[in-house]
Amino acid sequence: MELFVTLGTQRYRIQRPWGAIPDGAGRVSDVATDARGNIFVLLRIDSCVDPAVPTVIVLDPQGKRIDAWGEAVADGHMLATAPDGFIHVVDRDAHEIIRFDVEGERIGHLGQRHAPSAPFNSPSDICFAPDGTAFVGDGYAASRIHRFAPDGTPDGGFGEPGRGPGQFCTPHAVWVNNAGELAVADRDNSRVQIFTQGGEFLLEITDVHKPMDIVSDAEGNWWVTDQVPRLSIFSRSGALLGRGRCVLNGAHGLALHSDGSVLLAEMNPSRLTRLVPV
Repeated sequence: MELFVTLGTQRYRIQRPWGAIPDGAGRVSDVATDARGNIFVLLRIDSCVDPAVPTVIVLDPQGKRIDAWGEAVADGHMLATAPDGFIHVVDRDAHEIIRFDVEGERIGHLGQRHAPSAPFNSPSDICFAPDGTAFVGDGYAASRIHRFAPDGTPDGGFGEPGRGPGQFCTPHAVWVNNAGELAVADRDNSRVQIFTQGGEFLLEITDVHKPMDIVSDAEGNWWVTDQVPRLSIFSRSGALLGRGRCVLNGAHGLALHSDGSVLLAEMNPSRLTRLVPV
């Protein structure tokens, strides 16, 4: 049976499960793409009890598995592709973000591994501005957005616990759109906050329930997956442009592919869902 969903003016065919993801090797936690169209799927394991397995599965644009690596990742939460093409994995409870080349070789990091509050305390996500400036959502045991210069040098940040502008309760996901605006999925405040890259508050979107991930498209619109579960598209000004139910129990991660498809990382059941424009 085929299922469909409409988001704004575009209709999509739902394909699930999609892609050559191994069974029984962790739960799908996030998904990202690179300039070549390759797809990076992050698997989350419990490193205290599970055997070491590759936690990053690399697929080609058709979903064929072409590589797998990342056995040293303890608690993969989110991942992102930097403008230089390198992959950054948020190793949440190791309090570190690991920088990998496209072959899976560890080539750098942010934070100190297994050192809480130096500076991360169970971070959640990382994103990049076009010039390589990085923003880290921190996260589960902190309420802060860290900023790093393109060379990895700490460059300040903002945020504290609370419900006001610039305050957070689990900044679960971060993203910079092509207008240079920084969005934070403030999950447990059930809102998305939009800032300048310097931390100046611009606006908030409250028509979401525990937002999980956020990305933007070529027009700078915000795509948000939440725990209703649903996928919503908002304009830069926060107007709702489209909404649909695309997964069974909620997508933890989200990516827009250059071929027009939408990729959703589902943890329960563990799989990748693909929305194909029709």
